[in-house]
Amino acid sequence: MKAETILDTDYKPADDEPFMNDRQMEYFRVKLQAWKDEILRGSQNTIEQMQEGTRSIPDVADRASEETDMALELRTRDRERKVISKIDSALRRIEDGSFGYCDDTGNPISLKRLDARPIATLSLEAQERHERKEKVHRDR
Repeated sequence: MKAETILDTDYKPADDEPFMNDRQMEYFRVKLQAWKDEILRGSQNTIEQMQEGTRSIPDVADRASEETDMALELRTRDRERKVISKIDSALRRIEDGSFGYCDDTGNPISLKRLDARPIATLSLEAQERHERKEKVHRDR
């Protein structure tokens, strides 16, 4: 199935169709690839801004403000770099047919959760259990 078909028809996966059928897989593949492309464009813009921004700013406060902004931008890009790794992992799961299934239980992850966070690897229940366990260990 072509990506254009899904995008042109405003297709959204529905609970009343077979889980992770070809159309749903293509929908999520297109969604993940678009997210990755958007992040990469943002990274390229940051690189271009950094190259342009190497001018010297005489005012100390202005320079400090610009450096703080750039540090924040770089932290954001670092987080996005980690997201790209998760997107690539999700794309690999689409290719091998394991996308959409919980890593803990093997049960389907809800379409609503996948649509909101297509890099999710745990069902909502498994994610909540994981977070509770993490909190218990952190509070000790």
